[in-house]
Amino acid sequence: MDLYFSQSKLLWTPRNPEFTNTDLLRRLINRKHGLSLQNYHELHKYSVEHDEFWLDLWEFLGIISSVPPEKERVTVPGRFKEIPTWFPGALLNYAENLLWRKDDAVAITAARETGPIEHYTYRQLRGMVRQMASALRISGLQVGDRVAAIVTNSITAVVVALAVASIGGIFSTTATDMGVQGILDRYRQIQPKFIFADTEVDYAGKQIKLANKIREVAGDLGGTGLQQTILLPSRITGKEVELEDVKNSVTLSRFLQTADDRELQFEQLPFSQPLFILYSSGTSGKPKCIVHSAGGVLLQTKKDIHVNLNLSINETYFQYTTTGWMMWTFMLTGLAIGARVILYDGSPFYPDLRTYLKFIDSQHVTLLGTSPRFLAEIQGRGIQPLQLGRFEGLKSIASTGAVLTPPMFEWAQHAFGDDIHLMSPSGGTDVCTGFLTGAATLPVYCGETQCKALGHKVEVFDPSGNNIEHTGQPGELVCTKPHPSLPLYFWGDHTGEKLREAYFNMYPGIWRQGDFIVVNPKTKGIIILGRSDGVLNPSGVRFGSGEIYAVLERFSSDLDDSLCIGQRRAQDKDERVLLFLKMREGHKFTPQLETQIRNAIRTSLSARHVPSYIFEIEEIPYTVNGKKIEIAVKQIVSGSNLQPSGTVANPESLKLYYKFREIEKMVNLARAKL
Repeated sequence: MDLYFSQSKLLWTPRNPEFTNTDLLRRLINRKHGLSLQNYHELHKYSVEHDEFWLDLWEFLGIISSVPPEKERVTVPGRFKEIPTWFPGALLNYAENLLWRKDDAVAITAARETGPIEHYTYRQLRGMVRQMASALRISGLQVGDRVAAIVTNSITAVVVALAVASIGGIFSTTATDMGVQGILDRYRQIQPKFIFADTEVDYAGKQIKLANKIREVAGDLGGTGLQQTILLPSRITGKEVELEDVKNSVTLSRFLQTADDRELQFEQLPFSQPLFILYSSGTSGKPKCIVHSAGGVLLQTKKDIHVNLNLSINETYFQYTTTGWMMWTFMLTGLAIGARVILYDGSPFYPDLRTYLKFIDSQHVTLLGTSPRFLAEIQGRGIQPLQLGRFEGLKSIASTGAVLTPPMFEWAQHAFGDDIHLMSPSGGTDVCTGFLTGAATLPVYCGETQCKALGHKVEVFDPSGNNIEHTGQPGELVCTKPHPSLPLYFWGDHTGEKLREAYFNMYPGIWRQGDFIVVNPKTKGIIILGRSDGVLNPSGVRFGSGEIYAVLERFSSDLDDSLCIGQRRAQDKDERVLLFLKMREGHKFTPQLETQIRNAIRTSLSARHVPSYIFEIEEIPYTVNGKKIEIAVKQIVSGSNLQPSGTVANPESLKLYYKFREIEKMVNLARAKL
C-alpha cells in the first residue's frame, strides 16, 4: 500500500469551508430533507443513493426552464438500456441559461498573443448572439441541423455556438490546426448544413493561411448536404477574405447582413435534446462522434464549475484550450454562473512564457484551468511565478488532461502560493464532465485527486468485476450508476453496438472509463495511474505509466519529456516496459544518467517497475489537445502498422518508434559498432 501513498502528504487545508459553494449545497439539502450530512463524503453518498439529488441540484443551480422537471420521475427508460432519459417532460434551452445576464458586466475577455485585449459585456454578447441566430434562422437552420466550425478560440466561436443552441441546432467544432483528413473524418459523418471557418490565423508568431484547407473540406462536403460556408475575417489583418472558388461561400459580414430585427428566441426543448457533437481521440482510426445532450452538459458542467471548482458570479475563469477539446464546451458554462470567461487565442510560449503568466496576473484570474505539461514547462525553465506577479485574484488551479504527479503537485502548490486550492480533476470527452474532482471543503494531499464528483457512483473494479476500492489496490475506474451527461449515442450508431463496445463491454451494464486508479483508504483521495488500456504488465505486475513519470520529475533539469509504454509481441511470453526520454537542449543522455534513473525507479517503486530498456528519442507524440499518445506507440513497437489520424499534432514523430520493434537486433548492432 505504501508503494502508492508514500508521497501523499498534506499540502493544503481549507480556511473557511463554510463559505464555499459546496457547503452551501450541503446545507440546502440538509434543510430541504431534514438531514444532517456533515461533510463532502456524506454529501456524495447521498448524491449517489438518492435520485432526488438531481432535483436538489437543479434548484441550487437555478436552471432556467419553461417546464420544470417532474418531482415524481427523474428518469425513464431511454434509447439504450444502459442510458436512461433524464427529466422527462422538462423543457429548457442551453443558450438561455448562459445568457440570463443582460447587464454591462464583462462576460468575455478575448486576448491573443499580440494586439489589444477586447472585453464584451453580457449585453453585447446577447446582442451578437441575437444577430447570428437571426441570420441562421433566415438561412434555414432548424432544430436538429448540424453546424460545424473550423475556428480559433474567439468571440465569434462562442457567438456561433450559442446562436446554434438557441435554435436547437447541434454544434461541432475543430481547431484550425487539425489536418484536412482529420476534419473530414469527423464532418463527413455528421454532414453539417453550415460550416464557419477562419481564413487566416497566427500561432506562435507564425501566420497561417487556411484557404486551401477550406477549399478541400467544403469541396468534399458539398455532396453531403453542406448548404453554406461562412468565411470569418482574417485573424491577422481583420479584413474579409473571399474565396470565390468555394461554392456557396459568403463572408461573415455579408452573412450577418441577412439578419433582421427579430428578438432573440430560445427554443424550448427536452432535456435530452442533442447540443454538441464531440469526438474520441481517433489516434488509431476514425473518431467516434459522441452526441451530448443540452440538459446533461448544462447541469453537469455547471455543477462541476460552481460546486466543485467553487467559481461564483463576477469571478473570472480562464481555461487554456482550443476549440477542438471538450474543455472548450466545459468552459462556456462559466457564463451560466455569471462569471467572466477569458478566451485566449495563441501559444502561451509566444512571445514568451513570462508574458503569459503576467497576463494571468493582470486579469485577476480566479480559477485557472491548465495542464501538467504547462506547469512542467514553467518549472523546467526555472521560472518563479510569484516573482512576476502577486496573483492576488487567483483562488484555484485545476490541472487536467494528464496525470499531475506528486512532485509537480508540490512544486505548483508552492510556486503559485500556499493558499491556492490546487486540484487535479479527471473526466473525459465521453461524458463532458468529471468523474473525479476537487472540493474546496476538503484538504489536498500530494498527488491525489480530492474526491469523487457528486452524483457519480465511482468504484474501483478488478478484472473480475469485484470492488477493490477498500483494499488500496489499483483497478479500473467504473461508474456503476447512470448520470445525466452520459452520451446520448454515437452519430450513425443506430443499434448502440459501438457505444456498448466502447464503454459497457468489459463489465456489462457498467460504465468503464478506461482509467487505472487507486483510492487511499485513509484520505479517500484518488491517485490516477494512467490509462487502463496502457497499463504496464510485466510478469503479471500491473502499474500505470503515471508512476514512472512521477519519479522522472526529479530529473526535470535534464529531461524535456518522456514516454513509458509496454511492448508485447507475438513471440514474447511476457510484456516488457520501454522508457523513451527526450532530453532538454544542451543535455545529453549518458550511461550515468540512465543508471541514476533506474536506481530512482527501483528505490521509489520496486525492482519490477524498472524498464527493460531506456532509449533517447527526438520527439514524443501528442494529440492536438496536448495529450501524450501512449497507446499508438505501444501498438507500433508491438508490430502494428499504424496510420496516424488527423488528431496527432506531430504525426511524423510516430515514425521514430518503428525501429524499436526488434530491440535486440538494434542493441546488438549498436554494440557491434562500439
